[in-house]
Amino acid sequence: MGFFDSIKKSLFKEEKDTYLEGLGKSRNSFANKIRSLSLNFKGIDEDFLENLMEILLEADVGIHTANKILANFEKKAGKLSSKDFNSQIECLIEVMAEMYGENQTLSPDYPKVILLVGVNGNGKTTTAAKLAHMFKNEGKSVMVAAADTFRAGAMEQLDNWAKRLEIECVKGRENGDPSSVLVDACRRMKEINADVLIGDTAGRLQNKTNLMNELNKMKRVTAREIEGAPHDVLLVLDATTGQNGIEQAKVFMETAAVDGIVLTKMDGTAKGGVVLAIKDILGIPVKYIGFGERMEDLRPFDINAYLVGLCEGIVNE
Repeated sequence: MGFFDSIKKSLFKEEKDTYLEGLGKSRNSFANKIRSLSLNFKGIDEDFLENLMEILLEADVGIHTANKILANFEKKAGKLSSKDFNSQIECLIEVMAEMYGENQTLSPDYPKVILLVGVNGNGKTTTAAKLAHMFKNEGKSVMVAAADTFRAGAMEQLDNWAKRLEIECVKGRENGDPSSVLVDACRRMKEINADVLIGDTAGRLQNKTNLMNELNKMKRVTAREIEGAPHDVLLVLDATTGQNGIEQAKVFMETAAVDGIVLTKMDGTAKGGVVLAIKDILGIPVKYIGFGERMEDLRPFDINAYLVGLCEGIVNE
């Protein structure tokens, strides 16, 4: 059994089908282009590597990560006893899996305070609701904090989600101090012994130092209220922004000590290779991936499911 078959067999059908559907646009581009290389395949020569580089760049893997993938691929492929196309592509997929590494989830301890950060339009408020839905389905008591006091309608939007989910939402006043909202939420969390508090923060422009400094204030005030808080700081990125999202992330990592990525709107892009670039360049994992608008469309990230969703159809059965 080859590497690709082994990771497919490790997945539950529902998870595999979700990634296959959600990564359809990326797979139609990436897998089909690589598969077309089999037509004139004569081995791992300069032309093959040049074409493979072009495909990786078109998938938004980025030049730095693509170079690393190809270097590792050449080294690993050179040791294979079988030199046919399928064996070589199985090797490529294995290299991508090894480069990404193990799946990483949120910290396992409760009570847990999660802060969502990121620029406007990346889907933070909807992600807060989806995470709350996920935790509630796991049997956890959940509440949310509408700490985005600057975007018109953001507090009402999260409050409406909370009502639909039948969970508590702590709000402030429009244009008020977002840190005070988090203080109130942390205190309420302790009063009702909630397991999870999810804070939806305002969309920060990465070139606005004063707004970025506000994130540090939020971290300080939550830490004063609840030991170890915030336990997870998740940067919400829109997958359709590709490499621009990585540039956003670099600034947030400097200011907000981000420890994980939520990658939204993956179903809307053909550039799914950005997942590999995120882990390689930023050194932090994608912890959740979003494939649509429904509550169920946010999933814990799984590297094996991702590779199946991206590469199905490359290797001949």
